Amino acid sequence: MGENVKQDASGTLTLTEIREFANFSSKSQRYIRMALDVAFGREDAIALWSRNNDEIKAMKLQQKKYANLDTLRSRIPSGNDIAGNEIFFAQLMAISSFDILQGKLDCFAAYRFLYERLLGANVRPWLPAIFCATASLPQLDPKERKKLLQSISEAAATAVGWSKRSPSFFPEWVEKIENDF
Repeated sequence: MGENVKQDASGTLTLTEIREFANFSSKSQRYIRMALDVAFGREDAIALWSRNNDEIKAMKLQQKKYANLDTLRSRIPSGNDIAGNEIFFAQLMAISSFDILQGKLDCFAAYRFLYERLLGANVRPWLPAIFCATASLPQLDPKERKKLLQSISEAAATAVGWSKRSPSFFPEWVEKIENDF
């Protein structure tokens, strides 16, 4: 009986993640799926996702930015070591800046959803600070900065603790099916 309860809970959590993803804008959904393909080499991401030369250039740069995700994942601080935190923060800030400045992740929830999958559950405590720092960059239009910063809830910004449960839903490319009805 215990195993069935565990499986039901896991299924419920996965369904919750699917629902959360479904609530993101279509541009955020597309960007998250594409970024996960780039990060994990799931497909020939450039051939699959790029629609023009600008997107090809951006995806090649994204591949370079994501090249060190394994190293970054292994450096997620677990303590209060200020020096280790500074290095991690700077590295995550550099990658996050790239993603936010693409203009496709239009809220904290979409950003958090992507980065939980890129780096795992242990990165959760760092995401509000990195997001706020990135969303405050002067390169962003003031209206965009305001929209991004207003998208993070007080609860997310001031959380006392974070779940250690790994994400289970990793969205992928879905082939378009022509409707022959």
